[in-house]
Amino acid sequence: MPKEDKYTAEKIIEITTWASNLFSFKLTRYAGYRFVAGQFSRLGIKKDDGTIVWRAYSIVSASYDEHLEYFSIVVPDGEFTSRLSQLKIGDEVLVEKMNYGLLTTARFEEGKDLWMLATGTGLAPFISVLYELETWDNYENIILVYSVRETKELAYMEIIEGLKDHEYFGEFSHKFRFLPVVTREKFEGALDKRIPVLLESGELEKKIDLSLDPERSRIMICGNPQMVDDTRTWFTDHGYSVSRRSKPGHLALENLW
Repeated sequence: MPKEDKYTAEKIIEITTWASNLFSFKLTRYAGYRFVAGQFSRLGIKKDDGTIVWRAYSIVSASYDEHLEYFSIVVPDGEFTSRLSQLKIGDEVLVEKMNYGLLTTARFEEGKDLWMLATGTGLAPFISVLYELETWDNYENIILVYSVRETKELAYMEIIEGLKDHEYFGEFSHKFRFLPVVTREKFEGALDKRIPVLLESGELEKKIDLSLDPERSRIMICGNPQMVDDTRTWFTDHGYSVSRRSKPGHLALENLW
């Protein structure tokens, strides 16, 4: 457990409920806290006995925002999320001062097309990446694929669809392609199969109207472990390599648990 000088106590300043099991929350931000878009924080909640439960949470907010925002699922009887979901505006959440994670565009060299593939709350780091001007400067095409089970779980749609009219990013909106995937019900404009299945069938490329190519494509993957593993396997079987600290590749990925 981090020592007291390794974390700060922040206050909840906003809560958004997306569905019965999904919510976002914003925290105050310690002036010295730094992170790169795509990274995650370690958040802590004090239990009644004074001990602290810690969990990793990808950061939704831009690196330059005055607040820190996170996107959470409620795990029934979860030691952390069951407590977190009961907190209110003004309540305290601990934030470790260190930043973590390698799901960043810095993992790549060159590349023309940035593909971001997410399930559920795995969307969080990609909202942060989309808020960085460098992302729009560095890529010719930016693709976000966001998969959920039911339509009600499609969070942050207003922000995603609002990028085309954004005061800073709007001029680059011709580069952006967004594809929702809803696997358990019909939703207009969405595909309805798991991301690995859409890759295998070629349906994903057809719907996006852009071919995957190791020379051009850089892939970021975040979501449930099964999706991440299956998707990584598909890409590595097709000539893509996972980025390492000492050797940039085509893939950067993060499991949610």
